[in-house]
Amino acid sequence: MIVGLKGEIERIDPHLLVVDVHGVLYGVQVSLMCAMKMKVGDRVQLLVTEIVREDAYLLFGFLEKLEQEIFERLIKINGVGPKVALAILSTFSPTDFANIVESKNIQALQKVPGIGAKGASKIMVDLAGFFDFSIQNKQGKESQAYIQASQALENLGFKKSEIDHVLKKIVATDTPSIIKEALKLFQKK
Repeated sequence: MIVGLKGEIERIDPHLLVVDVHGVLYGVQVSLMCAMKMKVGDRVQLLVTEIVREDAYLLFGFLEKLEQEIFERLIKINGVGPKVALAILSTFSPTDFANIVESKNIQALQKVPGIGAKGASKIMVDLAGFFDFSIQNKQGKESQAYIQASQALENLGFKKSEIDHVLKKIVATDTPSIIKEALKLFQKK
């Protein structure tokens, strides 16, 4: 599994970087905002999300963790594929996108090519609470444990808004204990 690449930029296309990593060339799809920050010959370190399909092996690169998290969350939404997720990240910075989602600005989201009113509404509903960073702001060392627990519970099928609500009641500080306590609270509902 490829989680990152360090190398020199060999070529730049609008949505594709060709990165030379010790003589091996990787084609990495990126947002326009990411591509605009680069020039041929630059040394780069990219976070990578890989998608393997029957007909393709795709690499998507990001300069910052929040951009990658948004991309990975977007592609989990039914009807939103990697192209639409990259189009969103090409249109808005991660911070701007977070503000659009939090303010439920459907008209702004419709400016992204390939997103209509119905798609924008679905994205807004599915991302409700995603940018609520209250979990991340919990007492320093604990924050990483809360983030990991939140992601694990989401992978188990719980909704982000429900997870955030439950995690505010948790007293545990390590990831396994947080998950156990959260599951007990979910059972009581």
